[in-house]
Amino acid sequence: MSKFLIVGLGNIGSDYEGTRHNIGFDILNVLAQEEKVQFSSDRHADVAHLKLKGKPIVLIKPTTYMNLSGKAVNYWLQAEKIDPKNILVLVDEMALPLGKIRITPKGSDGGHNGLKSIQESIGNAEYPRLRFGIGKEFSKGQQVDYVLGKWTDEEKKILSERIKIACDAIRSFAFIGIERTMNTFNVK
Repeated sequence: MSKFLIVGLGNIGSDYEGTRHNIGFDILNVLAQEEKVQFSSDRHADVAHLKLKGKPIVLIKPTTYMNLSGKAVNYWLQAEKIDPKNILVLVDEMALPLGKIRITPKGSDGGHNGLKSIQESIGNAEYPRLRFGIGKEFSKGQQVDYVLGKWTDEEKKILSERIKIACDAIRSFAFIGIERTMNTFNVK
């Protein structure tokens, strides 16, 4: 039976909680809550295990900081004996409007340090990802402050529903695969 590794990208520590860059952590926190599982600290990540309709799924939130996320991903791929095509990496995406979801079977790192680290660690970019739009409402030269900034009250109103949709996309990925999940969720 196929086992899945769902990777939420973010940075550890209270300074990063509630920031746009930590949307991967936020999505996994909601999924874990919905599925009634708890994260515990383990090697290179906070980890939770669950079964969805009998399918084993490992959720990880790397504790290596964003630019070393690949270390955690590579470790958990090996430790759990998971095929790289059964990874789904949840990542923030400035090129998408707030809350828009784009699922792809592979792709470039797009300048994202977390994706760059994963690609270097596993040796390729042939792994699925769920890009969650954070928008790009910032002035020239303010990109870092924006990405590491906290969500506004207006953004938070949109986030809750969109995070639940991202959780549904994760379940779909495990149940029906990447292609059908893309067809369903990339249009929402």
